[in-house]
Amino acid sequence: MDKFLKALRTGWEFFVLFHHGTFVDKNMAVVRKEAFDINDNLMLLLFGDYLGIPNPMSYYMLELLPYVADDLEPWERRIQNRKFIIAEKAAQYDFD
Repeated sequence: MDKFLKALRTGWEFFVLFHHGTFVDKNMAVVRKEAFDINDNLMLLLFGDYLGIPNPMSYYMLELLPYVADDLEPWERRIQNRKFIIAEKAAQYDFD
């Protein structure tokens, strides 16, 4: 009986890990990428003048700086590393 419970527990652990690896991790990667894209778009709208995009409302956007100061440097690195933003978006929707 003890071996049966141990085998049942092992089978259940395998099932849980298989389900997590098959469905949850792949979906979370998509959600995480979409969240980064939305965050990048918002930060670009608010603080695009740091990258050379003129923004006439930049004076008022500086009021939001204390709330997003921790996210500003990683965002700037992510935006500068992206070479072809339009190509990335087109590939996301299978445009050729």
